[in-house]
Amino acid sequence: MEKHINTLVRAALEEDVGSGDLTAALIPENARANALLISREDAVLCGKPWFDATFAAVDGSLDIRWFVEEGAKLKTEQPICEITGNARSILTAERTAINLLQTLSGTATITQRYVEQLQGLHTRLLDTRKTIPGMRLAQKYAAKTGGAVNHRVGLYDGVLIKENHIRAAGSIAAAVEKARLTTPAGVLLEVEVENQEEMQQAVEAGAKRILLDNFSLAQLRVAVSQKPGDVELEASGNVTLETLREIAQTGVDYISVGALTKHLRAVDFSLQFILTLKEH
Repeated sequence: MEKHINTLVRAALEEDVGSGDLTAALIPENARANALLISREDAVLCGKPWFDATFAAVDGSLDIRWFVEEGAKLKTEQPICEITGNARSILTAERTAINLLQTLSGTATITQRYVEQLQGLHTRLLDTRKTIPGMRLAQKYAAKTGGAVNHRVGLYDGVLIKENHIRAAGSIAAAVEKARLTTPAGVLLEVEVENQEEMQQAVEAGAKRILLDNFSLAQLRVAVSQKPGDVELEASGNVTLETLREIAQTGVDYISVGALTKHLRAVDFSLQFILTLKEH
């Protein structure tokens, strides 16, 4: 994860700072400051490693003192951390660091709201591959911080046989058979189906996890009642906070929600200088 964090931070700083921060040059080179990061809304904090790495990449001498832990629930106007050091460096790193923190905190916050809807039920919430390009691992981390279970990270660590794969292979049975020959032992092998007949074909082919795409509540209940005991069912398709719990109450094992990472609303953070020391 450290390599991913540093790569993402370097790319983010490159697009923002480029050849240099022209505005920061207005501040005396040796001026020092303290800055306080505040949450402007209730949220779940996520992204401290990316925030720290951004300031470290700009100026390794900056000191960050955190007041809350990763994954903590934040209240409006709550102080989150204090940054001390060169004023120019703080201002140069500010936007990039907050962009990363607000994005990951936004993902963790909405994920936790979904997870709260599943209280008392055995169904687990899954994230998806519908992430911001270049931020897959970061958003997966944020979803997990919010309480979700990570689905496959990418195309390399799990098999999900979908409609076009089935068409290309000729049938569900043929697709599953081919996947068994090419997939390493222990790797997730899942089949997406669109109706009860396809679900039965997937069961007969030996699939142990089946994704029920856009099934109605009634269809989900039937699927749960008919599945073998060693088969897990995942529901997916236009799931919202309002519909999540009733879908879970059908008895499915998982519900995957693309909105956790693609319908992103960043958390509002503000960085305020609270003391500027004399130039030395």
